[in-house]
Amino acid sequence: MSLFSAVRRRLAWKLFLSYLVIISVGVLVLAATSLISAPNVLEYHMAQMAMMGSSPALLADLRSNFVTAINEVMAVAAGAAFIAAVLVSLFTAQRIVEPLRAVIAASRRIATGDYHQRVPLPGDDELGELARSFNQMAGTIEQTEQRRVELIGNVAHELRTPLSSIRSTMEGLIDGVLPAEPATFLDVQREVTRLQRLVQDLEELSRAEAGQIQLDLRPTDIAALLRAVTNRLSAQYEDKGVRLDAAIPATLAPLRVDAARMTQVLINLLGNALQYTPAGGTVRVEAAVAGRELRIDVRDTGVGIAAGQLPHVFERFYRVDRSRSRAGGGSGIGLTISKYLVEAHGGRIQADSPGVGRGSTFTVCIPLT
Repeated sequence: MSLFSAVRRRLAWKLFLSYLVIISVGVLVLAATSLISAPNVLEYHMAQMAMMGSSPALLADLRSNFVTAINEVMAVAAGAAFIAAVLVSLFTAQRIVEPLRAVIAASRRIATGDYHQRVPLPGDDELGELARSFNQMAGTIEQTEQRRVELIGNVAHELRTPLSSIRSTMEGLIDGVLPAEPATFLDVQREVTRLQRLVQDLEELSRAEAGQIQLDLRPTDIAALLRAVTNRLSAQYEDKGVRLDAAIPATLAPLRVDAARMTQVLINLLGNALQYTPAGGTVRVEAAVAGRELRIDVRDTGVGIAAGQLPHVFERFYRVDRSRSRAGGGSGIGLTISKYLVEAHGGRIQADSPGVGRGSTFTVCIPLT
């Protein structure tokens, strides 16, 4: 590798050479200025001395010694300045390049799978901003990788339960332990249905995260849609002993929404509230126009959500109660899909809770325009 190529590939050498060029230009300017101005100044002072009666031989000797002294002083001063400037340039270039080398080393370790790497902040300048941006990027990559691993584990867990049930049932049929009657085959069909529902949820989530949700936007009577959803789920609430209240105005301005998608969102929210509200509790649905938005609140008196869990409730496969199975607590995808569906309508969804055991509120806001 040639010296030129090595210099081109090293920022430290580029900085050092740039400083060296500046130093050289400064020395040359200093020398040229001295060579140009010193004789004129000397001639002036020697002329003054001649007027005072000094001999020509003395003046010539004085001139020669003065020029020699000036050259010696300039040479020593320029050499000392050059050495000092080189040392300072090396130190400054090293201080600038060192944070960049730390970023390079950390990025290489991240590329090998070590996502815990972070770099120290060198200050509040551009290099410090680069380090902060790098650490933020590394944190995002680490979270993404963690969610990917959790996703694989959760999908495997969700598939394992129905598959194990189907396998044990089929083994029982083969061994003659279980009777070949409709009830046995209904159990198998039920587990297959659970698998199909999980696959459909995953497909829906994949399309939502890819931004490929197709909406059939039409003017919709939201009040009638809300009443239809509450009537549809009222039997499930009665079976569990949870009261379902609704505070829905008789009429609401029609909104251009996808009625099927909004029904899916409301069913997910009401179903989630039912799952996490014990018998004797209450779930209340409220709808009202707030400014330029339609606001829908689903309030429950259930288990509540801790403050540290609120930012994660819309993450895929996340459950507030980790002990719940898929049958008892859903797949953990419904709220994630609901979030994407609401955002596809230009709205927003959020969760609030005073704390564990104090219920929770899920709010959907859809623009009126």
